[in-house]
Amino acid sequence: MGALYLQLIRWNRPAGWLLLLWPTLSALWVASHGFPGWHLTIVFTLGTFLMRSAGCCVNDVADRDFDRHVKRTAQRPVTSGALSSKEALALGAVLALLAFGLVLTTNAVTIAWSFAALAVTLIYPFAKRYVAMPQAVLGVAFSFGIPMAFAAVQSRVPLLAWVLLLGNLFWVIAYDTEYAMVDRDDDLKIGMKTSAITLGRFDVAGVMISYLVFISIWAFTLAGWVQSAIFIIAIGLALLQALWHGWLIRKRERDGCFKAFRLNHWLGFTVFAGIALSYAVR
Repeated sequence: MGALYLQLIRWNRPAGWLLLLWPTLSALWVASHGFPGWHLTIVFTLGTFLMRSAGCCVNDVADRDFDRHVKRTAQRPVTSGALSSKEALALGAVLALLAFGLVLTTNAVTIAWSFAALAVTLIYPFAKRYVAMPQAVLGVAFSFGIPMAFAAVQSRVPLLAWVLLLGNLFWVIAYDTEYAMVDRDDDLKIGMKTSAITLGRFDVAGVMISYLVFISIWAFTLAGWVQSAIFIIAIGLALLQALWHGWLIRKRERDGCFKAFRLNHWLGFTVFAGIALSYAVR
């Protein structure tokens, strides 16, 4: 049973929660003008892992009837019947409560915003049925650690946080479109809506434009906050990684698209490292 629960939360696939972690930590460092202290670092690192795991539980229950028709997801615990929906939702609730317990150690503003973050997390699995670009909804969900990080440090959410969230949303669209390109044939058969289907033959162009928008917004927005050659180098390296991902997906082959998706957490780490090191050497 324990192995099934670990499989449910994608324990063996850390790339998923790392995609949430790096922009969240980046926001923490920017909000704090450097290292935010171990308390907030631990709270947001563990909280990110717990909420991503809880999201997997909800997502797999919501998609159980669709996932059985997709090669990559047919053997997920809930889809295969190895775990019941009640068991998955119970685990998701426990994980979400543990994450909320961490939030309670911060401040009232962060606690208030955590409810909005939870609401978006619960909405996303169902957006794939009705929204032509559900990746945009996922982008909000996966970026909500940014305003919460500012709230935890400054007890407010300034405009800077929302601009960074907007930029990060485009990064999520980029990598989740790559992810959707892997399952496009199956999704077309079952009527699932994804950005890969909506963009059609402009999918690769859409991914690359989204990367460019993300990197541009973060680079220009943080130019006055993170004043260091290290940050400029990190942005350049992130851009090179985005170009590499474009090369991988150019033929729209499953393996290339999935590899590009999985490599994205390194892009996020590069941006975070540039920010953290820039503050460290000041």
